Amino acid sequence: MARVSVTDGTLVVEVEGIDKLWALKSRLEIPLANVRGATIDPGMAHESRGIKLLGTHMPGLITAGTFRSHGDRVFWDVKNPAGAIVVELADENYTRLILEVADPRATVRLIEQAKRPA
Repeated sequence: MARVSVTDGTLVVEVEGIDKLWALKSRLEIPLANVRGATIDPGMAHESRGIKLLGTHMPGLITAGTFRSHGDRVFWDVKNPAGAIVVELADENYTRLILEVADPRATVRLIEQAKRPA
């Protein structure tokens, strides 16, 4: 599971607990200008992950780490697809983050509100 926050114009993703080990990553920082949007998408977990570059994929248990799918680099941290959100990125190492969060609706709302002009 990941915890998502927004601080000083930056989207901060903190990979929690043992997921850090599975994902081989503990934290991502993305400028909000490079965040295209976020959606709740539990169905994403049923799509192909592509090729695992770094991390862990145990079907039905966990997908965590960096994957290449259709030419895109995608970061996954999902055990329970019901809590999955998709964050679309531009001009970053990853084109998409697929994250399990505690409250998908609140997390998507946080990201979308942070992107709105003041």
